[in-house]
Amino acid sequence: MDLQTLTQFFMWSSILNGSLLLFWTAFLMFSPNLVYRTQSFWFAIPQEKFTVIMYGFLGLFKLLILVFNIVPYLALIIIAR
Repeated sequence: MDLQTLTQFFMWSSILNGSLLLFWTAFLMFSPNLVYRTQSFWFAIPQEKFTVIMYGFLGLFKLLILVFNIVPYLALIIIAR
């Protein structure tokens, strides 16, 4: 696998994961009750705890995108120059 292929992989991985993060955040911002009702069908949890858990998952997902997608992409761009 060459440098250009790896760079393209991490670029598209960052774009797709960033889009998923934005979609998930927007969905939680604009229809939190729908998300809560859908999830509380399977798991009985108070809405306050659900909000904290979702906020924690968003933060974790953002950190994982940063560490495993964006940083390697930027490193490959720097190496290629």
